[in-house]
Parts: sequence; C-alpha cells; structure tokens
Amino acid sequence: MEKQSAALVDSNEEIVRKTSKYHPSIWGDYFLQHISPTLTKEVSFERVEELKEKIKKLFQETNDVLQIMNLVDSIQLLGLDYHFEKEINAALSLIFVADAKNYGLYETSLRFRLLRQHGTYVSADVFNKFKDKEGNFIPTLNEDVKGLLSLYNAAYLRIHGENILDEAILFTKNRLALLLDKLEQPLVILVSLFLETPLCQRNRRLLARRYIPIYQEEERRNDTILEFAKLDFNLLQSIHQEELKEISIWWNDLALAKSLTFARDRVVECYYWMLIVFFEPQYADARLISTKVVSFVSLMDDIYDNYSTLQESQLLTAAIQRWESQAIDELPEYLKDFYLKLLRTFKEFENELESDEKYRVSFLQEEMKALSRSYFHEAKWGIEKYVPTLEEHLSDSLITSTYPVLTCASYVGMGQVATKEAFEWVASLPKILKANSLIGRLMDDIKSHKFEQERGHAASTIESYMKQYETDEKVTYKKLMDMVEDAWKDHNKECLNPTPVPRPLIERIMNFSRTTEEVYKYDDSYTNSTTTMKDNICMVLVEPVPI
Repeated sequence: MEKQSAALVDSNEEIVRKTSKYHPSIWGDYFLQHISPTLTKEVSFERVEELKEKIKKLFQETNDVLQIMNLVDSIQLLGLDYHFEKEINAALSLIFVADAKNYGLYETSLRFRLLRQHGTYVSADVFNKFKDKEGNFIPTLNEDVKGLLSLYNAAYLRIHGENILDEAILFTKNRLALLLDKLEQPLVILVSLFLETPLCQRNRRLLARRYIPIYQEEERRNDTILEFAKLDFNLLQSIHQEELKEISIWWNDLALAKSLTFARDRVVECYYWMLIVFFEPQYADARLISTKVVSFVSLMDDIYDNYSTLQESQLLTAAIQRWESQAIDELPEYLKDFYLKLLRTFKEFENELESDEKYRVSFLQEEMKALSRSYFHEAKWGIEKYVPTLEEHLSDSLITSTYPVLTCASYVGMGQVATKEAFEWVASLPKILKANSLIGRLMDDIKSHKFEQERGHAASTIESYMKQYETDEKVTYKKLMDMVEDAWKDHNKECLNPTPVPRPLIERIMNFSRTTEEVYKYDDSYTNSTTTMKDNICMVLVEPVPI
C-alpha cells in the first residue's frame, strides 16, 4: 500500500516521502450529470401535501395510546417525523401520562424508547416486572420476538447505572440470534437489521430507505403513510442530488484533488457524511457549508498524516494560526494553493451569512487552528516514534477525531437556532461532544489500526493502551470497545432534557455519532469507499424508491 516519492528542498537535499496509495474517486463526474427519473416535482409536491393532511388526521382520530405509539414509531422509522413535529410532541405528552401498568414487553419497551429518544427520562425500573425472583428475565418472554426486539432497541438508550438494560441487551441479543432462523419475512429482515446496528445508532436516511420495503410487507401498515414515505424519500433524494451536483462543481473548480494527488478524493463521501447529520430540506445551507469544511479537513488530514515533512507541517500549522494571506510566503509551493483556497472558502462562508451571524466563522477558524495544532502534535509523535499515554493521546486525538470542528461547522448554516452561546458551548468541548469524539476516535483507530501500522503511522490509542496497561492487541480492542459503550451511555445521558442547547443542535451531535457507527462499522469505509460506503450512497443518493 506504499510508494516512495521524492521532493527537492532549497538545500538540494532529497526528501523521501512515504505516502499511502488511496484509490481514486469511484464517482468521478457522475453527480454532475445524474438527474433523478422520478415523478415531476409539481405532481409529487401536490400529492405530498394531500397525503400529509391525511396523516395529520390520523393523530386526531384516535385516543388509543398504543395506536398513537405505533403511529409515531412508523413515522419516525420512515424518516417522516420532520413533517409532524407538532403532532408528535402532542402525542408524546399523551404517551407520557398514560397508565402503563398493564403493558406487555412490546408496549413497555416502545413507550420507554419513544420518550427517551425525545429526551424524556423514564426509569429503567419499568422493566423489573419482566424478571423473576432470581433476577432473570421470565421464560415466557423467550419466544416473544416482537417484544424482544422492542426491548433490545429500547435498552441501547441506557445511561450509567442501569444494569437491567445492560442485562437486557445480552438477553435479547442472544434470544433474537437463536430465533432468527425460525422467523418469516419481513420480520427476519427487521431483526437482522437491528442486530447489526441498534435503532438509536443508525443513519436515519439509510434506515428509511431500508425500512420502506419492510413496512410495505407489514400487516399493520397504513397505505397513506406508505405512499407518503415513498414520495417524500424520492423528492428529498432529488433535492440532495441537486446539492451534490453543486458541490461537485465547487470541488472540480477548487481543483485541489488534482494538485494534492496524494490525498483522498472523497467529495461525494463527504456530502453523504453530512447528509447523515442533517437530511431535512431546511438545512441545505448547513449541509453545503459542512461538506466544504469536511472536504478541507480530509485534505488537511492527508497532508499532515501522509505526505508533509515535520518542517512542512510546522510551517502549515504556523500559517493556519496566522490566518492571513501573507502567510503564504512561508509555505512550500505545493501547500500555497491549498492555504489560499482554505482562506477564500471561509471568507465565502462569511459573505453568505447575515450580518448578525458573521461571528460564527471566527469560531470555526479557531476550531481549524486547534485541529492543525493537534495534527502537528500527532505528526511529531510519528516522526519521533513516541508512544504517549492514553490520556495524553486523547488530549489531542479527541480533537483530531474532527468532531469538534465539524460540530461547529454544522451550526454555522443552521439559522437562528444556533446562538452565540451555542458556539461558546461547542468551544468548551462539553461532555456530549467529548463522548461523541471518543466514539469516533476509538472506532476509527480500531478499524484502521492494521493498515495504519503497515504504513508507519503515528501511535494510535491502540499502542498507547497496550504500552500503558501491558495488554495484547485482542484485550486492548475489547477494553477500548468497552470505553465506546461507556461513551454511548454518557452520550445518551446528555441527550435527556433539559439539554444545555436547543434540541436541534444536540441532534447534530447525535447524528455525528451515528456517522461513526456506519463509517467504521467493519473497516474505514471512508478511505476504502468501494465497500459498504458505495452501497449505502447508491441506496440513498442514486436509486429511487419504486413507487
């Protein structure tokens, strides 16, 4: 996976660089030409509004709490909840005050999950009635597939100290795996889907795409909701395709993939990454800004990690700290274009914002400066073959997880909900952002470890843990995955009301954690984007749902 390349410096001394050989973009100019062949927007929008009103009436026509819970659940699984926020909030108030004493496992778990997903605390003690005197789950639950799956998905919303939910995950996972061969469609697909990744950790756009055909086969499906889900998915897909065309034009005009040939060319994957964070139409500006930022961050990562000498890294870091065009004079030739285009792009962000929002770019600049400093520290560790302690490593590598800078970027285009206090909150690296960054850092390191060590990468958290605690690789992976599970518990706790910033902002961080779960589930599918990443992009951005 490596090649040697050379560059000349002023002293005429030859520098030998070690660079990874990344595969080229698998999309090329595909999204510059691709237009969705689905229904015309005029017809679709008209029908969508008609169906939307019918679904709103479904909320009004029943007082049966179980029916309301199933309605909310279906709408959320199908990715339609952004249309019905008012109705869902009213429904959740009814669900919260409902008498749940006689609920079975399915209903109890569904109520628990719906309320916790929206930030309402419900005690895990509601599941005690499903245990016997010895503290085991009662045998009558063993064949209740619907109830087991409901409990399984609810339990992943656990916080620290909820031992019954830890036990519930082990119990339900084992039982569902044993029952899988006995199930019929579409239940077998649904159970397999969530055994792979639990509901609360899934990319919601991809889940909607995969759930639509499952819902179509369900006995309790509502045909109005089904038709609405299909039309809405395809209409959103056409909007996203147009945005991706715009981004592809921007990327081609930027031309940095051509000048920095050692770096990963992944602009489509960058857009898809941000689509996981926000898919709703009202967040188009936020999506485009965030995609541009993550594209620059990806290039920066490869400059520091994969190509530049330590001296060049130091010069780039110093220039980014100055953040002024005159700093270009200090940079090596191959970095000058990158640096000027970074500054120009951030200036464009500022020009696009309202006068009372322009301050946001200065917060984003500070995050980029912090990222470059941390990238430089890691590059220095690599050159010096230094293995830091785990704590020392995380002080930098939580920043190089890139989630602090990307969270800040995600707020820049979100409109009035993102206040100055919210940007100050992100800059303080709050607990939920630390948990989110830890999930990202550890899962990235675990899945990229072997490849990165082959190319002489700086010590990852794997090496730091192994050295500090004198463990082997297998034990280290297990311990770090335990840390990931604990971080998810911190994450879940911080999502409960009252949240320190408005819920739409908290949800961006939740969704960034979901990107980690998808991108690093089996390997680094951003770097190796010919694998699951390609399949997922096809499902969300290429293939319309059959009407």
